[in-house]
Amino acid sequence: MKVLIADGVSQMAVDILKDEFECDVRDKLPADELLAIIPDYDALIVRSASKVTAEVIAAAKNLKIIGRAGVGVDNIDVAAATDKGIIVINSPGGNTIAATEHTCAMMMAMARHIPIANETLQKGEWNRKKYTGVELKGKTLGVIGMGRIGSGVAKRALAFDMKVIGYDPYINEERCKDMGVTVSTFDEVVEKSDFITVHMPLTDTTRDMINKDVMARMKKGVRLVNCARGGIINEADLREAVLSGQVAGAAVDVFTSEPIPADHPLLGVPGIYVTPHLGASTVEAQIGVAVDVAQGIKAALNGEPVMTAVNMAPVSKQVMNVITPYFELAERLGCAVRALADGAIKKLEITYNGEIADVNTKMVTTAVIKGMLDSEMEKTVNYVNAPGLAKERGLKVNEIKDKDTERFANIITVTAYSGDKSVSVQGTLFGDKGRIIKIDDNRVDLAPQDCILICPHINRPGVIGQVGSIMGAAGVNISGMQVGTTSVEGTSLMILTLDKDVPKDVIKLITSMDGIFGAKVIVFDAN
Repeated sequence: MKVLIADGVSQMAVDILKDEFECDVRDKLPADELLAIIPDYDALIVRSASKVTAEVIAAAKNLKIIGRAGVGVDNIDVAAATDKGIIVINSPGGNTIAATEHTCAMMMAMARHIPIANETLQKGEWNRKKYTGVELKGKTLGVIGMGRIGSGVAKRALAFDMKVIGYDPYINEERCKDMGVTVSTFDEVVEKSDFITVHMPLTDTTRDMINKDVMARMKKGVRLVNCARGGIINEADLREAVLSGQVAGAAVDVFTSEPIPADHPLLGVPGIYVTPHLGASTVEAQIGVAVDVAQGIKAALNGEPVMTAVNMAPVSKQVMNVITPYFELAERLGCAVRALADGAIKKLEITYNGEIADVNTKMVTTAVIKGMLDSEMEKTVNYVNAPGLAKERGLKVNEIKDKDTERFANIITVTAYSGDKSVSVQGTLFGDKGRIIKIDDNRVDLAPQDCILICPHINRPGVIGQVGSIMGAAGVNISGMQVGTTSVEGTSLMILTLDKDVPKDVIKLITSMDGIFGAKVIVFDAN
């Protein structure tokens, strides 16, 4: 497989990948060249310079994963990637410390006029009085966005004896209180803060969230910091607010368009300090984000789950260790109910019994959906696009959890509803191997591999032998057989494990036999 590294990353990332994959490093790759060569690659690594647009994704015939060596993914069309089943990963923790420390450095440099004081002293000027600053102690810092970086800034600000108030639409109030941060509304942060720092992603909701109207409501002399994403603070409005004195100063590391032009509105304004997107620019951070993404790329190309995917349900390492052994079994259960159901499935019900009910099982549920849709979709179905494809088809998916279980430590039961009928398949793990232990009300013990033929039939001599003879005549080898009684008196369930799929004319012949009530084939390894 081939990996394209379109923006410069640490050599350590290349070293991780090159032993298994062919790696091409193309730093500062022009957009037209990226579009031209992307069809040849299975994986793509970018930083902030390369734009992975819907057009690029449409041209990517073999692309399986896009890795962003950093936190933000606004230079990647995640929706287009998701629709095509391409995993998008980032490195949410690799540059956290670097961005946190840069934010604090920018805030302190702004408070004490360090950049301009240095510049003028280098020219021979001695301006002690002119560049009198303000102390952080006793000031209120408003943190908008209490994720990893925002929380890190808050923690350090508290060490400077600042009062910290925080706003986040998904805030963990208990965690903030434990840190010593006062949970506040957006309006309270705007109106009460002496310093405000933003740590939100750039979305339609957050774009220009701090504009001239919002700045007009702030304390006169407030100071603003943006080391998150360009566009969260309106640049033109910020310039006017600083020039008018409403905002005493601003420290900005990110911009709506980078690199910025010579006539950018934030250049040449006294009190505005700018750096060229240096938030993640430390030796340690560059290594960290590159290694994180390289390991994610390697896992994905080897068919392993990736914890840092932004277009899949987030899963911690601890939970991933618990649920990973169930993925294959879950796919096979989904495949089984699809084969056994009569008509279009409109609802899936996945029941988790046992210890597995205590963890986040969204990815296991996705595995069930993937297994169900694999056999009937022309496009590739994977863990990225399976939930979206299910939604497009009007499939309702419900999870039920119950710690109680009778015979096994953990059980997964998948029930599919089509019209007024339903079919249920139940499975568990024996060691690390999945087994199907129940089909509807019938106890079975099946390794969900290869091909299985299921025939309910009348319980009388000769029926099983006739089916065996038909299989032999068709050249289909029977490698295993189980027979058990069903809930209907006088009937049995015959399950044959076969070495290959059964031709349709053979199925038709079997179902026409006297005493056979139907025949369903489950081909587990069709894809």
